[in-house]
Amino acid sequence: MTLPLTLESNQLADYLAPSAVIDWQHRSIVLLGQSLTQGVSSISEQVRVMYEWVRDRISHTYDIGDPRVTCTASDVLYQGHGFCFAKAHLLAALLRSCGIPTGFCYQRLVFDDAQPDRFTLHGLNAVYLPELDRWVRLDARGNKPGVQAEFAASQEQLAFPIRSHWGEVDYPALYPQPHPKIITALQTYPTATALIAHLPATL
Repeated sequence: MTLPLTLESNQLADYLAPSAVIDWQHRSIVLLGQSLTQGVSSISEQVRVMYEWVRDRISHTYDIGDPRVTCTASDVLYQGHGFCFAKAHLLAALLRSCGIPTGFCYQRLVFDDAQPDRFTLHGLNAVYLPELDRWVRLDARGNKPGVQAEFAASQEQLAFPIRSHWGEVDYPALYPQPHPKIITALQTYPTATALIAHLPATL
């Protein structure tokens, strides 16, 4: 079942705006967006191509054991990895560089099934598809055994289905810019180990 989203801004232009973190006007991002979508006329297909590129070509920092923390979209692209939040920053920047409105949404998940009382936030995107006149959530975290997120316009397929009986939550808010708690965490803790120890647990 698709979660009804609550837009934090009624101005579609806000979901296209650049910022210090979503620096989609950076030359590397503009050129990549142009390269990936060259010859692709359908907006839905453009979204799929860019989504799958970020999902598959940008590593999840935890999965590869990289100690560095990335935050801005251009740095995620340059370093080639990021936590879920940072990968969402890059995907939003790529999509916005091609004129496709994109926002940020979050889930509260159990950090580890062996510690069901410890929670963490998880970041993902929602993109506006004009052909459907609705927003569709996408999770570019990166697939691995037990995690299989896909681009699906009709029935979303995210990395982590919510287990409400464990206290997990789908937050319905769709933000035009990343949540300040996320930016603060990514910019405060310079190593992956430190960030993991201090990940926000709730919005």
